[in-house]
Amino acid sequence: MREIAIINGPNLNLLGVREPEVYGAETLQDINQSLSELAEKLNLSLRFMQSNAEHEMVNYIHQCFEDQISGIIINPAAFTHTSVAIRDALLGTQIPFIEVHLSNIHAREPFRSESWLSDVAIGTITGMGSIGYQMALRYWDQ
Repeated sequence: MREIAIINGPNLNLLGVREPEVYGAETLQDINQSLSELAEKLNLSLRFMQSNAEHEMVNYIHQCFEDQISGIIINPAAFTHTSVAIRDALLGTQIPFIEVHLSNIHAREPFRSESWLSDVAIGTITGMGSIGYQMALRYWDQ
C-alpha cells in the first residue's frame, strides 16, 4: 500500500477561524478526516503533519525520505513564497509532490503569486478549496 504524506504549513492550524471568506469554514481536522475517508477507498495510507516552523517541515520531509514515502501533498502556506529550504528538501529527497493551495494565490496580493515550489512540483492545485487536496490524492490512485 502506498503511503502519502500530507504536509501543511503555517497558520493552517487556524482553518475555520482565520479569514473564512478566503480559506473557507472547514478546519484542518475536517480536511484530514475527508482525506482519510478517500484514502481508504483508494487503498492509500496517509500521514499528516502541520507546522508553523520551517525547520520542522524540512525535517519531516527528510523523515519521509527515510521512511520511503511514495509522495507528498504539501500546502506550504506562507512558505510558498519564501522557503528555499523547503524547496531544497523536496529536491534533495526527490519525493514526488503536489502543491495545493485553498485560495487562488494568483488572484491575491502580487507577492503571493510567486511560488518557490511550483516549477519542481508534479502539479499545482490552487483556488479549489479543500477539494484541491482530494484532487491531489487521486493522483496516486493510478
